[in-house]
Amino acid sequence: MTSIFDLFKKIEKKEDQTPITHIIVGLGNPGDKYTYTRHNAGFLAIDYLLNKYSITCDRVKFKALVGEIKLGGVRALLMKPQTFMNLSGTAIKEACDFYKIQPENVIVISDDASFDIGKLRVRKSGSAGGHNGLKSVIECLNSDKFPRIKLGVGQKPSPDYDIADWVLARIPKESEKTFLSLLEYVPSILELMLNGNIEKAMCDYNGITVK
Repeated sequence: MTSIFDLFKKIEKKEDQTPITHIIVGLGNPGDKYTYTRHNAGFLAIDYLLNKYSITCDRVKFKALVGEIKLGGVRALLMKPQTFMNLSGTAIKEACDFYKIQPENVIVISDDASFDIGKLRVRKSGSAGGHNGLKSVIECLNSDKFPRIKLGVGQKPSPDYDIADWVLARIPKESEKTFLSLLEYVPSILELMLNGNIEKAMCDYNGITVK
């Protein structure tokens, strides 16, 4: 007679066989000194998911730290490339080739210095907009047709302020709570995106502002 434990094992085995159809990538730079910098907004978003769902992203594969998540019935690979920002695309390309995943199923989460902390933008595709991480992804995938979540990290205080100095600086202490509150929207946005509802994600979330 089949025990309840045998049934649980069968269920777990079936879930494990669900194919990975998407990749969720947080862009950032490895190393403790970069952890809370503006440029590491993507890494921080992945860390938020890890904490919320009690999962890990600590296996080293594809030149990245990787893990898995299941949202809305869709199984996705989580990635934190360890190549440094400017070469992020090389890690993503390796994972895409391995899982045979097309660019439109790669969701990239990055910082954006063109709008304030407390705002985000969901995009279906687009140019790098001066972001070296996105530029690397576009070059390596040979496509800009991948969806993305862009997290506002604040605009430069003046036009002549060096952008590298700005994005590699720490998120201001007084803005940390606002930024972390913004991350609370990421799981819901990802679930919509993973299920092909990017237009709804854009409509529902592109106008929000967290104070």
